[in-house]
Amino acid sequence: MADLSNMLEITTATHSGMVRSHNEDSIAADAAVGLAVLADGMGGYNAGEVASGIAVAMISAELKKALASITGDLDVSTAEKLVGEHAVRANNAIFQASQSQPQYAGMGTTLVVALWHDDYMIVGHIGDSRLYRMRGSKLEQVTRDHSLLQEQIDSGLITKEQARHSQNKNLVTRAVGIDPEVDAEVHSYPVQAGDIYLLCSDGLNDMVTDEDMELTLSSLQANLPLAAEQLVQQANDNGGRDNVSVILVRVLKNFPVRSGLVDRLKSWFR
Repeated sequence: MADLSNMLEITTATHSGMVRSHNEDSIAADAAVGLAVLADGMGGYNAGEVASGIAVAMISAELKKALASITGDLDVSTAEKLVGEHAVRANNAIFQASQSQPQYAGMGTTLVVALWHDDYMIVGHIGDSRLYRMRGSKLEQVTRDHSLLQEQIDSGLITKEQARHSQNKNLVTRAVGIDPEVDAEVHSYPVQAGDIYLLCSDGLNDMVTDEDMELTLSSLQANLPLAAEQLVQQANDNGGRDNVSVILVRVLKNFPVRSGLVDRLKSWFR
């Protein structure tokens, strides 16, 4: 696998918020392999942070191991399968732990995994943690929540504006570790140099509107660490009712996979 640390800039920020006593979000990121993982845990007696911790630790470690073991070229469809398979493995581990240890009964977590490879971004998600893309000055939500609210929006029962003020924000229709089986929704998207990707727990988007996130990223995009801090601060300033976590990833340059004799010959004469 190519080292992407010169192609990607990644920064992270997380905070327990203004109401919760501890942080049940977990995050991990590695620019070298082009990987970012974020999970928002749920469950009593701190079991939520156990679930999110298992998901992030397992996926980040085992996905890196799987990528390192690939000797030939990795195509995008195979990368999609890897992301989906490792989400399923995390689900199995969390479900087994919840079944075997009473203090972890019913624990689960949302999940969003992003992998940058061959000028593509592969994203897998379960639940309502999100991934956004900032291209130019426009912020767009890429993932679609697995939640009761999203289903109500899709069916026309409520508007997006009404959803912002709903009491049902935390009702997810899919989560990691709750059931014996779960399907990760996995898609891939072509990336461009200059793109900024935002992974976040719902502690951000429940407290800060997409318009305000867009404004913050537009004005602070030259300083990603400051942008991440400011997003978290905005969530807390607006009430901070939940843990809030942010991963920002900037694509600095294109990173196509070179394969075949023609590409190798071209590289020799550059």
